[in-house]
Amino acid sequence: MTTLSPILKQATPVVVDHAEGSWIFGTDGRRYLDFTTGIGVTSTGHCHPKVVEAARAQAGSIIHAQYTTVLHRPLLELTDKLGEVLPRGLDSVFYATSGSEAVEASIRLARMATGRPNIIAFHGGFHGRTVAAASLTSAGTKFRSGFAPLMAGVHLAPFPYAYRYGWDVDTAVDFALRELDYLLQTVSSVPDTAAFIIEPVLGDGGYLPTPPRFLDGLRERADRHGIVLIIDEVQAGVGRTGKFWGHEYSTATPDIIITAKGLASGFPISAIAASSELMSKAWPGSQGGTYGGNAVAAAAAVATLDVVREEGLVENARVRGDQLGAALQELQAQHPQIGDVRGLGLMQALEFTTAEGEPDPAAAVAVQQAAVDQDLLLLTCGGYGNVVRVVPALIVRADEIADGVQRLAAALKVGLGG
Repeated sequence: MTTLSPILKQATPVVVDHAEGSWIFGTDGRRYLDFTTGIGVTSTGHCHPKVVEAARAQAGSIIHAQYTTVLHRPLLELTDKLGEVLPRGLDSVFYATSGSEAVEASIRLARMATGRPNIIAFHGGFHGRTVAAASLTSAGTKFRSGFAPLMAGVHLAPFPYAYRYGWDVDTAVDFALRELDYLLQTVSSVPDTAAFIIEPVLGDGGYLPTPPRFLDGLRERADRHGIVLIIDEVQAGVGRTGKFWGHEYSTATPDIIITAKGLASGFPISAIAASSELMSKAWPGSQGGTYGGNAVAAAAAVATLDVVREEGLVENARVRGDQLGAALQELQAQHPQIGDVRGLGLMQALEFTTAEGEPDPAAAVAVQQAAVDQDLLLLTCGGYGNVVRVVPALIVRADEIADGVQRLAAALKVGLGG
């Protein structure tokens, strides 16, 4: 009998029968409140009627039209709609299928445009599992170990992880910017540095918001040194943080932005956007891909952007995120094992530590597993696996947040031993 790879470890035992909105209905007859959303993918909830109808209609017209061979209307419409929400000046788009593909396209473009070899990424970042993307990733050794050598030309700089350092945010930012400047003086010289790449909220690295002043500092250094600033919005974008793009909490704007995950409510599509001037510096033939900009996925993305706008989902993410964050802080006050609560919008997390302040992955896993027994689905993350992330759909209601927090409270009592 053929089975899935034994390395694919399931976070929950749930087998889905069907799903709707914030809920998954298992083949076991149970109804689960889904605060994982496919790792931030089902932004408009499961099976939003407008997304379903758009995909169904497109599948009856044309499923795949390879867009460097023939163009199709959904992709042209999606490009127009992205133009309404992309940062000013980013008026040229390349489509791929996965976040990893888009990340690799962004660093390829940066290297070609600058003629420089090196990329600086930041400690704790997650950018994908393909070789180049994994080379940029330091959210955990599991993403980059066992298939060396990785891509050359990648250097890691500290991320301002204030809680880990035991500092206030400003101290952490000052330290990280100083160390970045030192890296440019000692490891990767400015004439060798093509790009900085960073997430506005670290995803697998622990759901850590990047302090706005740090992003502003990167923008200033990028401008001063002719370095391309790449902002990886794969997980934080499309309203997840309570703003359409996670970097909008700062004044920094990217030279290249990467989007995927929530863009099409579960259909695989990704993109990078840059100015036409920058994009035109890519070498001929360097951009492409068989499935990039798939017609059904593009139609689903168009419908997703319409739903996000029409239903006010960015604002809903902000308001419901405030509700969720306040409730998580109340739970922190009841459980000393919760060392930190953090997040933006509907991208929230609890970090678990021991009485000595050391990472406590066992507690995080125990709570995440106990939540399944409360019919609540959560995921862990972080370099030590000691963070539980809470990722509701952007359509989540106030009563569903309250319900989820109540279930989480019960899971905390069980998982942490009362």
